[in-house]
Amino acid sequence: MAHTNDVAGAAALAVGILIFDDVEVLDFCGPFEVFSVAARIAEGEPPAFTVFTVAEREGLIAARGGLRVRPDYTLADHPPIDLLVVPGGWGTRREVNNAALIAWIARVAAGSRLTTSVCTGAFLLAKAGLLAGHAATTHWQSLDRLAASYPDIAVRHETRWVDEGAVVTSAGISAGIDMSLHVVERLLGRERAEATARHMEYAWRDAS
Repeated sequence: MAHTNDVAGAAALAVGILIFDDVEVLDFCGPFEVFSVAARIAEGEPPAFTVFTVAEREGLIAARGGLRVRPDYTLADHPPIDLLVVPGGWGTRREVNNAALIAWIARVAAGSRLTTSVCTGAFLLAKAGLLAGHAATTHWQSLDRLAASYPDIAVRHETRWVDEGAVVTSAGISAGIDMSLHVVERLLGRERAEATARHMEYAWRDAS
């Protein structure tokens, strides 16, 4: 696991958040809020993160509930990603069979500093081979399905997130906020993470 404060004073880390049709809104908006708030909350310091969205192609993404989102970049033109966020939602049932997207996740993860998933985004990481031999979690309704589909993963129940070093997975939807705050703590220290949660007026929950 990385040491706390290990990016303080360094160049901003690029946080790339994948989006796709039928993505769960809070799965990607929650982490976007956490990392963007953490980036600007320390007065007099350069931003610790730059945050952007990435989709397979140009055009509006139709998230769950009808929210339309225009991605910042596509798989073909995004800048280097230091921290990858793979959200979940109903769309993961389709995207898990998207060979181009799964190959992209594996390729970006190989060059990134940290790869994370929210909710059923864990299935995309699993399909990319990133969770084999590791512990992981997902939305409570999908825990048994993850275990049955990928028996080489130690699926964790009753936890908000699982930190395996280079890969961090979270439980469903709002748990992605808790996981992202944990990542902020890991990279920038407890004080920055608590300040971020306080600014968001969010009651940050621990993993258990």
